Amino acid sequence: MKRILLRSGKSPYDVIPLEEALHQDVIATNSGNLIFSDAAHKILETPRTEVVSNGIRTDVSAAGRINEEFDAFVVPLANAFRPSFEPQLRRLTRLIRKLKIPVVVPGIGAQTGLGYNPARLKPMEPSVRDFVSAVLDHSASIGVRGEFTERYLKDMGFKDVEVIGCPSLFMHGKDLDVRKRAESLGPEARIAVNGSHSAVKSQGLGHVIDRAHARYPHLRFIGQNLSDARQLHWRDLSDSNAAVTAMPTHPDHPMYREDKVRVYIDPVTWIDDLRDFDFSFGSRIHGNIAALLAGTPATVLCGDSRTLELCRYFGIPHRQITKLPEDLDPAELYAEADFSSLTGGHQERFERFIGFLDRNGLENTFTHGDAGAAYEERIRSLRFPPGIRPWNETDIASLSARFGWLQTRITELSTDNAQLRRDLARAGKVSKALAGPGGTGERSVYRRARRAVGRPLRKALQSGRQ
Repeated sequence: MKRILLRSGKSPYDVIPLEEALHQDVIATNSGNLIFSDAAHKILETPRTEVVSNGIRTDVSAAGRINEEFDAFVVPLANAFRPSFEPQLRRLTRLIRKLKIPVVVPGIGAQTGLGYNPARLKPMEPSVRDFVSAVLDHSASIGVRGEFTERYLKDMGFKDVEVIGCPSLFMHGKDLDVRKRAESLGPEARIAVNGSHSAVKSQGLGHVIDRAHARYPHLRFIGQNLSDARQLHWRDLSDSNAAVTAMPTHPDHPMYREDKVRVYIDPVTWIDDLRDFDFSFGSRIHGNIAALLAGTPATVLCGDSRTLELCRYFGIPHRQITKLPEDLDPAELYAEADFSSLTGGHQERFERFIGFLDRNGLENTFTHGDAGAAYEERIRSLRFPPGIRPWNETDIASLSARFGWLQTRITELSTDNAQLRRDLARAGKVSKALAGPGGTGERSVYRRARRAVGRPLRKALQSGRQ
């Protein structure tokens, strides 16, 4: 049997408790990463192919073991050609140079502004050249997300570049059914909105969300950052993103207080929940792709080249976020959204993607397997945690469970730390109060719990980032 090592935060079959998932950062800081890595896993898994997650680690010293145990290394990436990702790109290049097996990149993008000006990427051009050269030494071609990245690499002199989009939209193969269930959106419509901290703070999305929240009582914000998840689950405000109080995942935001915010660790629960919505919009490309995979209409508010080129390639309805009016009503986006290009051209794009895999020696489940039936059956047999909800101080059972995990983590950290041992003892007393009689819904217990675990909570979360 052929064995493929896949760069991903976790296997789609791994059911990980929320606390542990946040501690390990299985989403690699953004849950959108799991959308395309899970899709790649499903697509590449066949009766003759086993797919194994590398846990997102780039261990150059493991090259020898990888050569012995695997037949190919598949590296799905998003906006990897950006300055902040350059250190990771260099590590990947060093690893790839040491590998003797095929290395396939099914979708990578360059990130710059909406004007497609690559000037900001000039300082990292040597790193990009090294990476692409290393990949092409191990494969027939490199797959890119869209027109800008294709031109960017071809201007460097690379010829074996194929525009294939992102694996995420091929999770269901050649089938993609997206249609409007109603002619228009009324006040009772269920609308999902998503966005980055920069879009909310600096690009006007915060005002759009606030107005939509006032108009649509069933609006829900879906965050994607690790910091979003920690704010919901722990009320951890230690990340710099906590300065953006206009973000609905911030505890001071009314949508947080009204339980209208979620963050998902597993794509299956994310996509399943979006099936019940009428529309999705926002600046997160994979937040809206999750909706499209659920059959729910979506519009992307593009703020950079990475989202714009992907929307143009797939025919996803989109607008440039810099041109949005503050009083934008999502009903307007819904009314103008046309999905004929997205669905009408999907099969042709799928066949182009499969052709890329074929040329690089990779089988796929839709041509060489059961079209993902075994994958879906196994996924449906597992019980994944639901989306993370805002911290509710009256839900004592939930708080007790969270503190229970934290207490275990503190035990691991406290071996050589006297202060942590003292904090642990205090947390243990509160944990008993939470679980015992009289510990149901009392604000005093909640306050005691916050005081008791405050210091070890910060230390445990800080340790989780190291």
